[in-house]
Amino acid sequence: MEYRALRIVDVVKGFNKDYFLPAIQREFVWEIEQIETLFDSILGDYPIGSFLFWKVDEKNKNEWTTYEFIRQFDNAKPHNPEANLTGITRDIFLVLDGQQRLSALFIGLKGSYRFFHYRWRTTKLYLNLLKRPVPDESNPQELTYQFSFREPNQAGKNGEFWYEVGKILDFGDAEDAKAGVKGLIAHLSEPERDNVNKLIGRLHNRIHNSQTINYYEEKSQDYDKVLTIFVRANSAGTPLEYSDLLLSTATAKWENLNAREEITRVTDDLNSLGGGYGYKFGKDFVLKASLYLTQDLPIQYMVKNFTRSNLRRIEDNWENIKTYLATTVRLVAKFGYRWENIVTELALLPISFWLMKKKIRQKNSWVSSGSGSLPSE
Repeated sequence: MEYRALRIVDVVKGFNKDYFLPAIQREFVWEIEQIETLFDSILGDYPIGSFLFWKVDEKNKNEWTTYEFIRQFDNAKPHNPEANLTGITRDIFLVLDGQQRLSALFIGLKGSYRFFHYRWRTTKLYLNLLKRPVPDESNPQELTYQFSFREPNQAGKNGEFWYEVGKILDFGDAEDAKAGVKGLIAHLSEPERDNVNKLIGRLHNRIHNSQTINYYEEKSQDYDKVLTIFVRANSAGTPLEYSDLLLSTATAKWENLNAREEITRVTDDLNSLGGGYGYKFGKDFVLKASLYLTQDLPIQYMVKNFTRSNLRRIEDNWENIKTYLATTVRLVAKFGYRWENIVTELALLPISFWLMKKKIRQKNSWVSSGSGSLPSE
């Protein structure tokens, strides 16, 4: 296998222009601490692993459903938007392995991370330029540098000078980057100014000069082969939900609806029902329900059961699936079942099936609950 290398700045410039995500990829799931650790590794000149890119010929780029990398990440709405490839008249790359790391780079250098901690906070990645890097050789897990997601204009304490990491992209030369903070550090002591300049120079070098992104390029246009490569490449990391692989097939085989959007939307809406009981249904549950609630389909949750004809039948039955799942969740909520009380979510499917057979459903019209996908009370 022949690997190639790129600078981080080159990849960042290509996000959502040259580099996209295939539908088989899961959504971004990293926490803030993981992003900070990635940047600590980069600044410390540690390897961050290899990447696998699928080069899709320009003539084939519209055959696959593709998604954009998230730039402004929001924990309340963590879903990748579908990519619009109109106007792109060149080959593109779909990331098969490494999308969590690449998404983290995009968010850290050009985006933001919104999360809830007592209140909703929209934060950017900063580096404390006054912290002296002292590696702890006795504890490899201890971070050397001080990266932190902070709200803009958040005051620092003594011994802190927070530099917005993404600003390093504005300077082609490290000396210009240092000059950019010269007036802000004039009051500091000489050792502190030296530390600031040293870290800015190091950060600039890692982003603009070092070829940190080592990747293998898969050129095959055979989707089945690429899917096999993807499964093998990801089997050693955090396991994907089975649904993340199935959604790619489902998206391609529904005729009138976008399966990924529909299934994701219904999952989110189910979790919002029940008076704040904090349900945590996943896309797997909705896909399993799709088999269970569609007449004469096998209910085993296996790839072979999501054939083209079966998926079309699920699409035709989609309104029933949504309606009776919503009715079931509202019913168990009224009986006081919180997420912790539901021993297995699959126990709800026979209830949905019975309600569907008895045609016991919500009487009122459909309402907009954010997405408008579920029936009203």
